[in-house]
Amino acid sequence: MAAPPRWDEARPEHGHRATLARSVRLLSAFRREQSEPEYFYELMARDTVAQLGSYTDLAGATVVDVGTGSGFFARALTSAGARCTGIDHDLSELTAHAVDVPNTLVGSALALPFQTGSVDVCFSSNVLEHVPEPWRMADEMVRVTKPGGTVFLSFTNWLSPWGGHETSPWHYLGGDRAARRYERRNGFPPKNRFGLGLHPVSVSSALRWARANDQVTVLDALPRYHPRWAEPIVRVPGLREIATWNLVLVLKKHGS
Repeated sequence: MAAPPRWDEARPEHGHRATLARSVRLLSAFRREQSEPEYFYELMARDTVAQLGSYTDLAGATVVDVGTGSGFFARALTSAGARCTGIDHDLSELTAHAVDVPNTLVGSALALPFQTGSVDVCFSSNVLEHVPEPWRMADEMVRVTKPGGTVFLSFTNWLSPWGGHETSPWHYLGGDRAARRYERRNGFPPKNRFGLGLHPVSVSSALRWARANDQVTVLDALPRYHPRWAEPIVRVPGLREIATWNLVLVLKKHGS
């Protein structure tokens, strides 16, 4: 049960505090995701950008937001001083909340339309589980990041309580079964259909990919919404798949 490798500098603390009160506030906000999406996503974006900012200086940084959706994270990154470009494969997602987000592109996370080593930070929040080849997307994020740059990658792991998204917790009985149950009860299929727009990604597979990638060093691997004292669960096989809820990988690309 070796701990995830860490960068050999002390973890920065400024700008973001992973307290129990923060965890309660974030997890409580999930109840308002459907009814008040602007409230939910703006809260999440502010918190996540503060978390990212504890690892790297965002002022003047070139950032790509992979799977930007309606642009909540891109706007928060821009407010933090970054020069942000958002990319999403679905035009309807880019316009879902009728909010004008500049510097957005329609494109694939599996073939990012950016040159190798061209951005300071490559960022993605809760997108990895929605692509059919998650580690190809992760490789692309590393590719476009400059030497010395930062990759921030978070996703909802399949065996977490929210792994099935709107079909949770019935995904524990199987993704297809959960989708069929959802459709019977609601009269329409779930937006995140298992095997099409939702794929089972594990904490273990993420750690294996990160450790095997010789282009990066892992700065952190932690449960995104948990207080600091709960971080050791990522080191415990089995438990981490259920208790992590959402994993964050923070990586530094090799080079000066």
